[in-house]
Amino acid sequence: MSLSNKQKQHLKGLAHSLKPVVLLGANGLTEGVLAEIEQALDHHELIKVKVPEEDRELRKQIMATIVHETGASEVQIIGKTQVIYRPAEEPKIRLPRG
Repeated sequence: MSLSNKQKQHLKGLAHSLKPVVLLGANGLTEGVLAEIEQALDHHELIKVKVPEEDRELRKQIMATIVHETGASEVQIIGKTQVIYRPAEEPKIRLPRG
């Protein structure tokens, strides 16, 4: 699912006050972490994931993997925090038309 700029702006506004719900630990992106991200997306639709990896390229790869594995859309990246969105079965967030 691709988001229009208008939809991304709307989601960025909603995400502004959110705290990261998933924080990758020393073990990086594990099955357990992915399961937690899936669960958070099912429940919240719009979440922040903190990837405290120092290596910029590795951090980009981890974030790309999260988007690929969850089928979510990347809204934005701020430093080491990624904002992702995936509509639930019954969406709570109403997106503006693109």
